[in-house]
Amino acid sequence: MKQLEEEFGMDRAIEIETDDEDDEAERVCHENEDDNESDITGISRVPSHDFMDPDLAPSWPQSYRQSMDMYTSVTPSVSFIRDSSFLIQTEKKSQAPDIESSLSKPFLLSVTNSDREIVPTSIPPLALSSISLFGASMPQQCSYAQSLLNATNALCGIGILSTPFALKEGGWIGILLLFLFGTIACYTGILLKRCLESSSQLQTYPDIGQAAFGLGGRICIAVLLYTELYSSCVEFLIMMSDNLSAAFPNAQVNIIGIHLDSYQTCAIVATLVILPTVWLRNLSLLSYVSICGVVTLALVVLCLVWVGVVSDIGFNPNGKALNFSHLPITIGIYSFCYGGHSVFPNIYSSMENPSRFPSVLTISFMISGLLYASVAVLGFLMFGDATKPQFTLNLPTRLIASKIAGWVVVVAPLTKFGLAMTPVALAIEELLPVDQLASHTMPIIIRTSLVVSTLVVALAVPYFGSMMALIGSLLIMLMSLVLPCACYMRIESERLTKFQITICSIIMGVGVCCAAIGTYSAVASMGT
Repeated sequence: MKQLEEEFGMDRAIEIETDDEDDEAERVCHENEDDNESDITGISRVPSHDFMDPDLAPSWPQSYRQSMDMYTSVTPSVSFIRDSSFLIQTEKKSQAPDIESSLSKPFLLSVTNSDREIVPTSIPPLALSSISLFGASMPQQCSYAQSLLNATNALCGIGILSTPFALKEGGWIGILLLFLFGTIACYTGILLKRCLESSSQLQTYPDIGQAAFGLGGRICIAVLLYTELYSSCVEFLIMMSDNLSAAFPNAQVNIIGIHLDSYQTCAIVATLVILPTVWLRNLSLLSYVSICGVVTLALVVLCLVWVGVVSDIGFNPNGKALNFSHLPITIGIYSFCYGGHSVFPNIYSSMENPSRFPSVLTISFMISGLLYASVAVLGFLMFGDATKPQFTLNLPTRLIASKIAGWVVVVAPLTKFGLAMTPVALAIEELLPVDQLASHTMPIIIRTSLVVSTLVVALAVPYFGSMMALIGSLLIMLMSLVLPCACYMRIESERLTKFQITICSIIMGVGVCCAAIGTYSAVASMGT
């Protein structure tokens, strides 16, 4: 058996054993040797890193696939730990050993007869890869339409609120960058798909990083992804607080001599409202609601168009052709709009027909790009140089459409926040000793501390547009442009043509330059 495991290596991500002893398993492996020969040949081009040795495979973050699958479940099942409890619950007698075994296992999953589940060898490894760390069932395979909805929902986010502001900052010619970044990000998403195809074990972005650069690459990419999710939570809180304070400008409080203005008061209230959503262990219910994010954004866009048509604001052409000095802010905001690469590998792995993934990416990027551009143009034509980082703050409060748009962006973070923060919390919980993980007190403390820390950041840096530009420049540029190309060039180094190497090198150079310039400009704008 040991010789066979070394022979098949990456091609046998899940080992199946029965009660017929090792000789029976060996016989089955030999029977399938001819069928797997072509796959082994294709996989042999993968460089030899720590990831290729199951004994050296790290256990962190094991929860990444499970938590990110929340974003790719169109029809999730509502299932919570300990029946229907909405708080973090664990069974002290039976659940603790399961958690211990899950956290102590290597990244590679071995399913044996001791697990009381015999998995047929005909099932693809990718279909078996999502066994939940905390006992949830495997996610369903998504149809083409569901995958398209998931990808579009991942791309169409809160960045749409700032596209008019980005157009004002960079000028009309700067909007071409929106389509340029969309095209490049779509291409790098396809590069991630090619990396996943190099081995059946690669299922998430951190997996790709480990296959390319070893353990350091896995940890680096995971930390960047979790930082991106955490920063998005800060943006959700700022967005919610800005719109609440606009609706209640007189909500000011004095506590033991400390004066809190309307923004600070609303930020604290918003935090208290959001806090219970991060205590959920299983966020299937929130993922079900959050999948309607495209519909929510469409409603906000309709409100914007309605205000422009029925009010006396109208659409007035104005603005500069190009404002080079503020262009880095525009670059950061536009790049923020295409930060869906963290879930693209999950969408690919969950598809019934993964070969259609490039088509899913292309269509979803076209839809999101046109939506972003339309809102940018309409919002800037309506408000001109007075455009704010969130166009909902420009809408006249006397109109019903304005009130609807304002409350929609207030309610939306109630579902998005928990989904974005849970992967971060699960990653931290994985580092805890098993006895602390088995109790539900420590996870609640960790999640509460994370939410409180986002409140501190939101109060210290209450700049929605500048924060979005910083995230887009520093994190999204790296995760969506630089690292996909770097991983692809490393994994497929023996098969790349000079043209492909040149294209990837140019994209990496552009990403690094934009990240450096955009980060500096975003930080400088916060200081002013």
